[in-house]
Amino acid sequence: MSAARGRRGKKHEEHEEHENHERWLVSGFDMMTLLFVLFVVLFAMSKVDEQKFAALAKGMSEAFGTPVSVMTSATPDGAVLDGLPGAIDIGSAIPPDPTVSTAQVDAAAAAAAAERAQRVAAEARSAYDELAAAKAALQAALTAAGYPDAARFEIDERGLVVHIVADAVLFDAEEAVLRPEGRAILTAVAPTLVELPNVLRVEGHANHLPVTRGGNWPSNWELSGWRASTVLRYLAGDGVPEGRMSASGYSSTQPLVPESDPTAISVNRRVDVVVLSTASAEANALLPGIDAALQEATP
Repeated sequence: MSAARGRRGKKHEEHEEHENHERWLVSGFDMMTLLFVLFVVLFAMSKVDEQKFAALAKGMSEAFGTPVSVMTSATPDGAVLDGLPGAIDIGSAIPPDPTVSTAQVDAAAAAAAAERAQRVAAEARSAYDELAAAKAALQAALTAAGYPDAARFEIDERGLVVHIVADAVLFDAEEAVLRPEGRAILTAVAPTLVELPNVLRVEGHANHLPVTRGGNWPSNWELSGWRASTVLRYLAGDGVPEGRMSASGYSSTQPLVPESDPTAISVNRRVDVVVLSTASAEANALLPGIDAALQEATP
C-alpha cells in the first residue's frame, strides 16, 4: 500500500523542450525551390519559336509599311535566335506583297489627307454659318433699338467679335459706369446672347492716351478691366448665364487701328464681346479666310 502510494505520489519529471537547431533548413529549401522555379520560367520565356516570330515580323512589316529590326545578344548558351547576327532586318527577308505598290500607298495617304481636309473645311464652314447667323441677329437687334452703328463685327479665329465703342456710347471719359445709351445697347443684344450656346468673353480695351494723373484709375489696365466687368455684370442681370462669360482688361495692348489713325482715340477705346466658336482649332483657323473670301465676293 505504501509502495503504491509512493508510486502514485511520484511526480513526472519535466524536461526542457528540445530546441530544433535545424529549422533554418526548411526555409532554405523553400528558397532554393522558388529560385529553381524562377529560373525554369525565365528559361522557358527565353525560348522563341522562330517561325512564329517570323510570321509576327511579317505582319508588323505589312501593317506599318517598314522593315522590322531585331536586336539579339549572346548568352552563355547561344543567341536567343540561333544563327542570327547582332542586328537583322527581318523585313528584307520577307518578300513584299506583289499586290501593293508604293504608288498605291501614296495614293491612299493622299486620299486620307484630302478627306480630312474636306472634313475640316466643312466643319469650318458650318461654324462660320452659325457665327454669321449670330451676327445678323445681333445687328438686327441693334437696329431695332435705334443703334445700328453702335457696333462693328468681325469673324476671326476665335469666333464672332462684337466691337462696341466705349466713349460716348457705353461710358463717359475715364468712367466705368454705364451710360443710358450703353444700357440700352446691352439690353438690346442680351436676348440674342442668351439664346446662343457659345462661351462669351468680354474684353475691355483702351487707347494710347494715359489716364489723368491723380484720377480714379492708376492706369488704363484698371479702367479697361473694370469696364469689362461692368458689361459682364449687366449682361448677367439681363439673363446671360454667368458660367458662360469671363471678363478681362487689355489696356492699350490690342488696338484696332494704329495710333496714327485719326479715329484711334475713339475706336481703340472699346469693349469687345467675343462669341467663341465651338469648332475645332483646325476649323477655327480657317474662319478668317472664309470671312475674307465672302467679303471680297460681296459687291
